[in-house]
Amino acid sequence: MAITGDQRLLKRINRMALVRLVRGRPGLSRAELAADTGLTKSTVSLLVQELIDEGWLREEEVLVTGAIGRRPTPLRLDDRRLALIGAELGVGILAVVATNLAGEVIAKANQTVASELSANDTLSLLCQMLEDVVREVREADRVVLGVGVGTPGSVQESSGILAVAPNLGWRDIPVRDWILKSLHAAALGDIPVFVQNDADVAALGEVEFCSIGVGDPLLFLSLGVGVGAGVVVGGRLLLGRRGFAGEVGHIQLQSDGPTCSCGRRGCAEAFFGLQVMLNALQSAKLELLDVSRSEEFVQSLLRTAGQRLGVLMHNLWTTLDPGLIVLGGPSCKLGPSFIDAARETFQRLANEAGLEVPSVVQARYGELMIPVGAAALVLHKYLQPI
Repeated sequence: MAITGDQRLLKRINRMALVRLVRGRPGLSRAELAADTGLTKSTVSLLVQELIDEGWLREEEVLVTGAIGRRPTPLRLDDRRLALIGAELGVGILAVVATNLAGEVIAKANQTVASELSANDTLSLLCQMLEDVVREVREADRVVLGVGVGTPGSVQESSGILAVAPNLGWRDIPVRDWILKSLHAAALGDIPVFVQNDADVAALGEVEFCSIGVGDPLLFLSLGVGVGAGVVVGGRLLLGRRGFAGEVGHIQLQSDGPTCSCGRRGCAEAFFGLQVMLNALQSAKLELLDVSRSEEFVQSLLRTAGQRLGVLMHNLWTTLDPGLIVLGGPSCKLGPSFIDAARETFQRLANEAGLEVPSVVQARYGELMIPVGAAALVLHKYLQPI
């Protein structure tokens, strides 16, 4: 029985293969793309022209070298005509950015929100911000490729439903459908919308917007009110059967430890989740009026929390064997007492086993790691058609 493929899908795969190659090796010519992909030169020429017309690629001027014959035309990503929209639907914060194909932020907006605000009211605010940024980008003559949303908790990727977000107190929220209806009602057209866990999109931001290769697998640890992880293996997210992969804040570090927001005891988040540490600091300040003793307490608390983080890093390292570990989130601002203690504990545990640890770096986009990562999610969906 003859088997034939979907020609439109095959074309999408070939087009994005060319984009990925040019992104990784700027300056490639059409002939070099044909050689690398195995596609015919005529096919490559047709696809490249389409990508140029649509704003994915651009031609560079050919350098005059004095050599005889026609010089091949170098190709690069076009960072001037397309835009990716990314949003953070976070605990107490809403943020929206627009980036170009290289991950450079070209527009942004953010707003703090009350923790007791309902899901409906919060999504209404987010949609208004998205509408404003989409209009701003279009006024600059850019085409919007899509909207990505990063949110805490477990997401059903196929439906765009936020299944459960303990730190928001939400369950079964149809985030994607809500945003699609809002954009359509605002006469902004049918813009694709993608929703994913915040740590997952932050991990994609490190991969998709990096012009050089990064460690594989890449492990991204998001450290804030919640503690989560995003894992990218072979250029793809590791999501698990139900989308629960990466909920590392609920790995049990001590069976009789403090109670976690999930109801279990001794979870990583119960030891060094940002809100847990802030609560401990606030309680201590009520009792410790002496400044020097208060400072000593703070530093001790941060070091202990950092040591617990180092244990979690060690456990994830021995499980996943990542090529790179990235730390991001508001807890990274707590200073060296926290982060250095984590690194030292991680290194000590590795030394005891006689093993070499992977590189540990800070997130490149800092406070914008989630909205920029959500923009990267849009690019990821285009670059990986299947």
